Amino acid sequence: MVRVDEYELPDELYYSEDHLWVKVLPDGKVMIGLDDFGAKMAGEIDFVELPEPGTRVERGQALVTLESGKWVGRLRSPLTGVIEKVNEKVLDEDPRLINRDPYGEGWLVIMRPEKLEEELKCLIHGRERVEEWLRREIEKYKR
Repeated sequence: MVRVDEYELPDELYYSEDHLWVKVLPDGKVMIGLDDFGAKMAGEIDFVELPEPGTRVERGQALVTLESGKWVGRLRSPLTGVIEKVNEKVLDEDPRLINRDPYGEGWLVIMRPEKLEEELKCLIHGRERVEEWLRREIEKYKR
């Protein structure tokens, strides 16, 4: 686990510049969610919009829209693939699960990736890289 200030990012995950995390599942699919830094920067999340299962998403295309009292943002997909499942709990019941448990109950989608090996290379991964990136992000947003 990488900890910098009040932010925690598991170093076994992959991260996008939009603060989405990617976890490769044993069956080759991936789980995607918002990292702790992104969740805290957004504030208490009130609304989530996700693509329907079966939707094909290109890397860099809008994947999720989040709204909080202080922010509305569209986050881009870190990978290309087909959405297999969306987290109904954050959609219909409690979007603030993203804030409370970003790496557990607050996940967003499960995707069947099409170019996994190639696109994982474009993401931030490994303890040192994650820590350096997180420190830069904290400095950037302090200003």
